[in-house]
Amino acid sequence: MKMRDTFLKPMHPEGRKFVAIFAAITIVLFLIWSVLGWIGIGLTIWCYYFFRDPVRVTPARDGLIVSPADGVVSLIEKAVPPAELGMSDMALTRVSVFMSVFNCHVNRAPIAGQIAAIAYRPGKFFNASLDKASADNERNSLCIEMPDGRQIAVVQIAGLVARRIVCFTKTGDTLRTGERFGLIRFGSRLDVYLPDGVEPMVNLGQTMIAGETVLADLTATESARMAVAD
Repeated sequence: MKMRDTFLKPMHPEGRKFVAIFAAITIVLFLIWSVLGWIGIGLTIWCYYFFRDPVRVTPARDGLIVSPADGVVSLIEKAVPPAELGMSDMALTRVSVFMSVFNCHVNRAPIAGQIAAIAYRPGKFFNASLDKASADNERNSLCIEMPDGRQIAVVQIAGLVARRIVCFTKTGDTLRTGERFGLIRFGSRLDVYLPDGVEPMVNLGQTMIAGETVLADLTATESARMAVAD
């Protein structure tokens, strides 16, 4: 890898118009006062960085569920998937990944399969790290059905400053593990509902990388993993 690749990442097309707007405002700020112009440059760079879309190397073994988002595991608990997906009303293990405004916000499929349902629901804009965000915030839910018939729910949740959930796919589409399916602007959360009996391989506070960090293994028989922060 070249040194420049460490700092210069591809930008998702969704971000081009926003970077252009920030750049235009920066030019105006320079005309008003150079100090404001330099602040504008900093904000323009941040905007580009927010919409970065780096290449990810996804583990290819069957049965692996990967993180759908960059961020930190904020919640691991039992919960019922969103009712609008029409899935079972059984409480499943839900793993929540909170994304700050500094994380990459491109969302990736946690597992390969066909999208059985997509359901958007308007709502509020509480801090996405809070438990009640799953129930009360604006969200877009996907049900992914695997070849063996089992289903996984992945839910895009808007946050305190997020005001736009984007989904690139539709019902009936087939996704590869780690394939891009959406993004959220600006700061948000992704919930993954694991199939019954599947234990997470991550812990609270763990840093996640979308499309790379293994969240769970459908073939594993071990109990949930423990960890110690240091």
